[in-house]
Amino acid sequence: MEKNELIDSLNTLIETSRDGEKGFMTCAEDVKDVALRAYFTICATRCRESVHTLAELVKHHGGTPEETGSLLAPVDRAWVDLRAAISSDSDLAVLEECERAEDVALRAFRRELQKDLPLDVSAVIRIQLNGVQENHDRVRNMRDERKRLAA
Repeated sequence: MEKNELIDSLNTLIETSRDGEKGFMTCAEDVKDVALRAYFTICATRCRESVHTLAELVKHHGGTPEETGSLLAPVDRAWVDLRAAISSDSDLAVLEECERAEDVALRAFRRELQKDLPLDVSAVIRIQLNGVQENHDRVRNMRDERKRLAA
């Protein structure tokens, strides 16, 4: 893989992770449930740590890390939908939209991992993909539990 392609791939994941941080912080600020607030704050912190790790990889490979959030329409739409769910004043709706946003992040990490990446980069992306998967699964389980309790 050429240097510019590698830097673009890493910067795409920086954008995705930065969007995740902002989205999780929005969730943490607006949900009623204290346990959800704590969990979303932890997720935002993990996303911020992912951004830092990816930025270091970009620098290590001779590039400049992305400094802004995503310009990718699917990610932006997912977090806009999340903002709408938050305004609905329902923690269940927030969990549902958060899961959708994590679906978008999963696709982004998987897509980049399919490329011919250097071993050091693919190892980091694989670890971060596992973290995104864990977030997704936990959010889905919390959503399912809320649905069950509401029934």
